[in-house]
Amino acid sequence: MSDHSAAVERIPTPQRLVDWLAVNGLAVDSCTPAQLDLARELRESIHAAATATAIQDALPASAVQVINKCSIEGRAAAVLTPEGDRRWRLSSASCVEDALSVIAADAISIIAGERDGKLALCASPTCRAAFFDTSQSRTRKWCDMNTCGNRQKKARFNANQRKNASSAFGSAQDLVDT
Repeated sequence: MSDHSAAVERIPTPQRLVDWLAVNGLAVDSCTPAQLDLARELRESIHAAATATAIQDALPASAVQVINKCSIEGRAAAVLTPEGDRRWRLSSASCVEDALSVIAADAISIIAGERDGKLALCASPTCRAAFFDTSQSRTRKWCDMNTCGNRQKKARFNANQRKNASSAFGSAQDLVDT
């Protein structure tokens, strides 16, 4: 997530939440403004708990409460695919709370350290998003290489170019002055 002063709401409407859930395999028929608010509260609570875990701090009690409440209140079933993977299945009459319970349960699994990986914070000073690092060495720096990683590498490259250009100018100036 970006700096809160410049944060962009990526799920601005109930329909956008319905669309996002569908793309992520958690299709629901509709969403009310109150359900959208609950989804945002869960998102922020997961972010707070994941951040605390990444920096090895105590979990915020309010975040734990929201995550647990969402996990308990939904109806969803874990099913085993023929390939041996776990997938969540919502009933045909599922509501947003059912989908949020899946998200909360997955967050609990990651925050509790039950999955093979490590929670970390993006190294970009303008991002600082929590992400789950499953790289072999667990040393990933950025939440996404295509955005934050490239921005940081480009900024470092441009700074080096400016430094090299000014030192080259200084060397040329020294030749003229002698």
